[in-house]
Amino acid sequence: MEMQPPIQKSNGTRKVEDTMSLKAINPADGSTIRSYDQLTKEQMRDVVERSHQTWLAWRTTPMDERSRLMKRAAGLLRERAEKYGRLMTREMGKTLKSAVGEVEKCAWVCDYYAENAEKFLAEEPVETDASESFITYNPLGVVLAVMPWNFPFWQVFRFAAPALMAGNTGLLKHASNVPGSALAIEEVFRDAGFPEDAFRSLLIKTSWVDELLAHEHIKAATLTGSGPAGSAVASRAGEMLKKTVLELGGSDPYIVLEDADLDAAASTCVTSRLINGGQSCIAAKRFIVIESVLESFTEKFVERMKSARMGDPMDEDVALGPMAREDLRDELHEQVQKSVSEGAKCVLGGEIPDRKGSWYPPTVLTGVKPGMTAFDEELFGPVAAIISARDEKEAIALANNSVFGLGAAVFTGDTARGRRIAAEELEAGSCFVNEFVKSDPRLPFGGIKTSGYGRELSYLGIREFTNIKTVYVA
Repeated sequence: MEMQPPIQKSNGTRKVEDTMSLKAINPADGSTIRSYDQLTKEQMRDVVERSHQTWLAWRTTPMDERSRLMKRAAGLLRERAEKYGRLMTREMGKTLKSAVGEVEKCAWVCDYYAENAEKFLAEEPVETDASESFITYNPLGVVLAVMPWNFPFWQVFRFAAPALMAGNTGLLKHASNVPGSALAIEEVFRDAGFPEDAFRSLLIKTSWVDELLAHEHIKAATLTGSGPAGSAVASRAGEMLKKTVLELGGSDPYIVLEDADLDAAASTCVTSRLINGGQSCIAAKRFIVIESVLESFTEKFVERMKSARMGDPMDEDVALGPMAREDLRDELHEQVQKSVSEGAKCVLGGEIPDRKGSWYPPTVLTGVKPGMTAFDEELFGPVAAIISARDEKEAIALANNSVFGLGAAVFTGDTARGRRIAAEELEAGSCFVNEFVKSDPRLPFGGIKTSGYGRELSYLGIREFTNIKTVYVA
């Protein structure tokens, strides 16, 4: 997730080189895919101005016309799913199967808002002393999105679809290692028939985001990224009193209770830990297991992690491709080594393969406790931390003992028990029972604590970048 100092991960520290070109690097072998010219400041300012001028007309475009165009965007995504999937796989290493699925999910969110935006933004009458009073939702203007590399399409579309349907225009500052994906997203909206400057991708220096946030025509901003990145954007936007929505890092706890189906729980937990190569804010990261079933669960979990095939992400039978960048892989390995030095035990993986590219194997750490790196920090890659708890009360306390609060899950044979823990006890924005945490256009998505604020998706997400206006007629 990109905005200085880190790109994408909560504990990342790499700075982007301040050059006038961007290189897309294949993380599978370190080869250069393509170089892209960055915009000049003059060109950047021109795009902002044109986006604002487009908004002046777009905000009055009838909802049925917006819907027609968004439906067309959904259709193009489905038609080009394989093409765009291969682009993502080359740029950041996710498996082709998951990349194609990501494009199809973007089509879903486009359809969802095309079909529901009018209802979500309809005037709401309120009974008062007036002859008429109601709430209306008006677009704000140009919204800046600073987006990450780990889901290069999905995290953009879950912002862009509702923002455009609400009558805003959007500018994208994407992560510097996925420039092809950034331009492909712009291509989708252009080819669907949206006004030329309704959605634009800005290939610019990261340091220029400050100037963008200060521009009079940028009315709000959203960022998916690290805690430091979120703080930087929120601070700058706050100086200008501009609205922000932040979706930041996570160290999602998955509680496995003594009455859980351990085979099902282990399979679901491994799926969540390895999804997107483990490079997901809402991937399971801390597995908190009641001690009476700890040995059995760990055995099943390790067995499934060990069987996950690592290899060419274009191969449909591969479960794990390379990590997105070598520096991120090296940071993850340092976290593993540090955790072991602090007392954790590495029972699987934990060694950098001797091959070109950003590879790291499925890794399992046991005996993890609060105060250890694997407990306190986000592990943004295929590394699992297994933690023992005496009982339900301690498991919940361990789950909540984190600066993060994005997602959480609980596994139990008692649905009512799981429902209570998820609804009342866990401190996170999304809490799932007997399932891994995932985003869904129909449900609000976001976090608490240092995982951010505001919500994306659902009817709440489309209202974030609107003027929620009271109208009172005497």
